Amino acid sequence: MEFKFCPQCGERLVPKLCGDDGNVPFCERCSRPFFPFSYPCVLCLCITEDGSEIALIKQSYVSEHYVCVAGYIKQGETPESAAVREVMEEIGLETVSCRYVKSYYYEKRDNLMLGYVCKVKKGRLVTSCEVDSAEWFPVKKGQELLRNSSIAQLLLKDYLGGME
Repeated sequence: MEFKFCPQCGERLVPKLCGDDGNVPFCERCSRPFFPFSYPCVLCLCITEDGSEIALIKQSYVSEHYVCVAGYIKQGETPESAAVREVMEEIGLETVSCRYVKSYYYEKRDNLMLGYVCKVKKGRLVTSCEVDSAEWFPVKKGQELLRNSSIAQLLLKDYLGGME
């Protein structure tokens, strides 16, 4: 996100040279730069404790393909607690363990996606109003269902590559 107006006072920002960063939007009234940023999100690969199955969801407002559980990190929340919260909110499962894998930049929505593997207790998937459907799949089938070169597919590939 790139600011055009100061989020504190509403003044129009002007470019100001800020060291190695070059021209940065600056509020002359507040004497403060506002660096552009990407919204941080979590991307959660929900996998059974034994590693045999993954839970994938469909959200028509996001994609026509299966995707992983994902969501924004709320102010004051750690990425790990956001991952656990999103898994519970979107598919109703308890996370047993949560491990960071890698970050991914999602240009289409200007999001920094922090990829996590969330080992979950397998159970009935209870979806939120944000989710159209959710299903368990064997890992191999899940790889086929995720859109080719999607961030979800990259996360699964990175997770599987780290297991070897």
